[in-house]
Amino acid sequence: MSAKTPVDFWFDPLCPWAWMTSRWVLEVEKVRDIEVRWHVMSLGVLNEDKLDQLPEEYRENMLPGGKSWWAVRVVVAAQQLHGDEVVGKLYTALGTRIHNRGEGTNRESIAGALADVGLPAELIEYAESDAYDTELRASHKEGIDKVGQEVGTPVIAVPGADGEQIAFFGPVVTPAPKGEEAAKLWDGTLMVASIPGFYEIKRTRTAAPSFE
Repeated sequence: MSAKTPVDFWFDPLCPWAWMTSRWVLEVEKVRDIEVRWHVMSLGVLNEDKLDQLPEEYRENMLPGGKSWWAVRVVVAAQQLHGDEVVGKLYTALGTRIHNRGEGTNRESIAGALADVGLPAELIEYAESDAYDTELRASHKEGIDKVGQEVGTPVIAVPGADGEQIAFFGPVVTPAPKGEEAAKLWDGTLMVASIPGFYEIKRTRTAAPSFE
């Protein structure tokens, strides 16, 4: 049997568009022989050099230690203390609460997500701790170094024509495609990754994330 195709996926639990893309790639797992490897990136790190350009209400959450850092810090702590295998499960629990249920990002929703996947409740204390910020930043840098500085979350990396990793921002899609539609988008992603010199296709978003 051939090995599964690796897909590296960088996310911040806060980003609704990353959540859409992550639900798509999980649908792809059902119809294509792929293996998703989850990694964190941080909107806080992404925006720390341009805080003065952000709206005031957004900027406050992006400040070091602000609420935008809480969920991703807890994911990194869980990964460091309990292994890579918990990352995807915890992301699903967090995203379900933050986005699908509209609970937002707070200690209650993060604690609930930890309970949902059977992780220790004390991990919530890492939300406001910089104990693993070095590891968080290293993971963020790995993804950004693959795709470039002019993007946000999500970032995916897939095999290119020669098997080398090609990284993209996106795909940005709503709602998350299912079944054969998910497979077609995946096949298209691999196709464009196989073309040397391909960089982007883009159009203006006219719809908000749909958490169907």
